[in-house]
This record gives sequence, C-alpha cells and structure tokens, in this order.
Amino acid sequence: MNERLLFIGPGRAALSLGYALWQAGAVESITFAGRKPDPPAHPLFIDGVAGYVFGLERPKPGMTAVFLGVPDEMLPEISMALAALGEAPPGCAAFHLSGALGTDPLAPLLEKGYSVGTLHPLQSLADPVLGAELLRGAYFAVSGEPSAILVARRIVSHLGSYVFTVPVARRPLYHAAAVFASNYLAGLIGAAARLMVQAGLPEDVALEAILPLARGSLENLGRLGPVRALTGPVSRGDVETVRLHLRVLEPRERTLYASLGLEILKLAGEGGLDETSMEELKEIFERER
Repeated sequence: MNERLLFIGPGRAALSLGYALWQAGAVESITFAGRKPDPPAHPLFIDGVAGYVFGLERPKPGMTAVFLGVPDEMLPEISMALAALGEAPPGCAAFHLSGALGTDPLAPLLEKGYSVGTLHPLQSLADPVLGAELLRGAYFAVSGEPSAILVARRIVSHLGSYVFTVPVARRPLYHAAAVFASNYLAGLIGAAARLMVQAGLPEDVALEAILPLARGSLENLGRLGPVRALTGPVSRGDVETVRLHLRVLEPRERTLYASLGLEILKLAGEGGLDETSMEELKEIFERER
C-alpha cells in the first residue's frame, strides 16, 4: 500500500522518517506542515518530493497517517488545533513521535475519529538526511489503539524495520533507557575526548582516536553481550590501576568514573571476578561518588 502522509513539524525525526519512507518507495504523497513560511533546506523539498504547508491544514481524503513531530509540551495544543479542523479522513491514524508519552495528548484527535497511537524510532537522529539511513532496520516503540498499531506496523515494515510495544505506564522507563544508550553515550565520549586532550592529544585528534575504540566496544557488545564484552581494570580486579586513575582525575570526572565503576562492577561479578576484589573496588567507588 502506498502511504499518503502528513507530518506536522518538520523536525529531525519527522524529516528522517519521511525521507526514509520515500526512499523505500512507500509513499504516494507526503506533506509537511510547519510554523515557518518556508520549508527547511532538505532534499525532500529541494527535489520537489514533498509538499509544504505554512500552518495547519485539514488532512485530505485518502490520507493514511498523520504524524505529530513537535516537542512534547506542544502535543496537546497541536492536537486540539488539528481536531478543530474537522473529522478525520476515513481510516486515518494519528501518531506522535515522542518516546516518553502515551496517547493522552492525542485525545482530541480520538474524539474526531482518528485512531491514535505513538511511534518512536529507537535511533539517534542527529541529522535529518543521514537519519533516514539509520531508520532502515531500526526498532520502533509503538502503543495505542489496535487499529493504529496495525498502521504503525505496516508503515515500519516498508523500512524493513521492527516494532515492539511498550505499555503506557512504562514508557518513561523505556525512554530513559534510550537516553542512557544514546544521549549519555555522547556525554561519555565527550568526557573521554576531553581527558585525551588533557593527556596531550590535539583536540582534532582526540575524538578521532576515541571513536574506533568506542565502535569496537559496541561491536563486542553486539556479539558477546555486556558481561563477556567487558574489559579493562575493573573486569580483572586491577585495584591499583583504578586508584591511579582516580588520583589523576578532576572532581567532575572522578565522580563519573566512580559511578560508572559501580555499574560495571556488577557485570564483572557476573563474569567471575573474585569477592575480595569486588568488595575492595566497591569501597573505593562508593567513597569517590
């Protein structure tokens, strides 16, 4: 089925998803609505693939899905504004792209005949062009009415991607997990690069030196799982090296090192680290937090 899609808010997630679906040959028509008179500079508009509307318009007959790609705090306002434009086209689903929220913000659209749901790509979409590539084969978290979930599954299937459901009450936990795996990872790599600069590497080399190490760790995680992928001083109970690190770190990095040390100490225990080393390292980390 070729989709007819309306995206409200031409942000990175919406543009990435729209672009990915167009590249997959899944869309018959695609329109974006935004609060600026002109669309952003993106291949969807530069190449004349997508239409653009300044403000809101009522979805046209035959529209298969509407996506609200706006900040979480704006979802109730945009839902009410869209609902005020009239009844839903027959068979049209409405989704928001938030990871943390359920379908409550879409209640005005439910009253107007839309089947409502949530569709959150579990992917880091920092760039709205490159993001389209990352969505192929990614996982999407969905929730909502059964009819909306069917639409979500159909749309995601165009990308060769995967769907899983998260109960509404647990979506904040799900989203926190995503923050750990993506946003906090960027913070960790940033901290590592900062330490490399302090160790004497030029700034333009520090990140380049760190990234292959990080990629190797992610590859090992995928192939071996967290316990077997763990290497380094904590995994082997090297107490003196840990003490050396903590002595040279500034307070900000020392606190982070100790907090994460406690976390990976649990993995080291599962991997067979002896109790004596476990207790000694735990005492060191808890003292430094």
